[in-house]
Amino acid sequence: MTTHTIRVEPIGAEIQCREDQTVLDACLREGIWLPHACTHGTCGTCKAQILDGEVDLGDASPYALLESERDEGAALICVAQPRGDVVLEGEVDMDEGVGVHPVRDFRARVDSLDEIAPDVRRLVLALEEPMKFNPGQYVLLDVPGGHQRPYSIASTPADGSKIELHLKRSENGVATDGWVFRDLAAGDEVTLSGPYGRFSFRPLRTQPILLLGSGTGLAPLKSMIRHLDEDGGGGQQVTLYHGVATKDDLYDREYFEELEARADWFTYRPALSRDDWQGRSGRVPALLAEDYPRAGGHVAYICGSPDMVSDTMKALMKARLFPRDIYREDFFDSADRAAGTHVVRSPLIRR
Repeated sequence: MTTHTIRVEPIGAEIQCREDQTVLDACLREGIWLPHACTHGTCGTCKAQILDGEVDLGDASPYALLESERDEGAALICVAQPRGDVVLEGEVDMDEGVGVHPVRDFRARVDSLDEIAPDVRRLVLALEEPMKFNPGQYVLLDVPGGHQRPYSIASTPADGSKIELHLKRSENGVATDGWVFRDLAAGDEVTLSGPYGRFSFRPLRTQPILLLGSGTGLAPLKSMIRHLDEDGGGGQQVTLYHGVATKDDLYDREYFEELEARADWFTYRPALSRDDWQGRSGRVPALLAEDYPRAGGHVAYICGSPDMVSDTMKALMKARLFPRDIYREDFFDSADRAAGTHVVRSPLIRR
């Protein structure tokens, strides 16, 4: 397979990239940590300027990469592949104290696969070699038929030989309906790659923490909580909001209730949109607004659907939490792509 040289400015790093490989993948495997989120051309987070050379733009969403941007030399490097030597301008930026772990390929065996809520399964994979990652990052799971799907890691880096994933069934989804919820079983072998994502715990941020998730957006937040628990809480107050529809959807409730009972640094606040919890009901943004009319002085991590993330960000900023103190992860699927749902990023809001 033909390879080409990719030079990343302004750092001047040069790497090799195959013609069948995306520019982002080649960079991440060499430890060059460029912005990215969805990894399938939908969100626009990885947008970069091609200064010289030619790339195949791949399956970039026309909503995330406008025709005018294409004409000006922009590309979504999570789907762009080189057609010669390339020079690109990227935003190489990681917070101090956050580890950078090059992406690697892994083989694993299904250790367990359990139903934990209606249409939600917990998948625990035993890796042949341990993975190094930051709490909050995700993996790309290889799906039969040549597909890949991103899933956040719910376990902690303390034991990288096993990783826990939370999978929500998607109607007619090739990964869930077509595989995980139909054929996958304990003992099966799977392959994956990782870690991906800049949405991860910032160990040098010492403010009280707000963790705000919906559905299986709980997974990376659980990884952060378990990591903090291993560290004795880290000296910070942590409040978790988990948004679901009903009590039946509220998975891992026992774990968080037990943690709240024994750890004076942790508070658990379910947000039920079609049910109630201790007399309260509503989505995460609404309950957050009730509890925190002023949220300044906190640091927040948000994970969920694009609408949930957007509404929660608005609630936080209305409560006077500055964008520099908000980290976010949006879950995108094929419906979001078809509808043109994508993120318009403020340079101050971290992923």
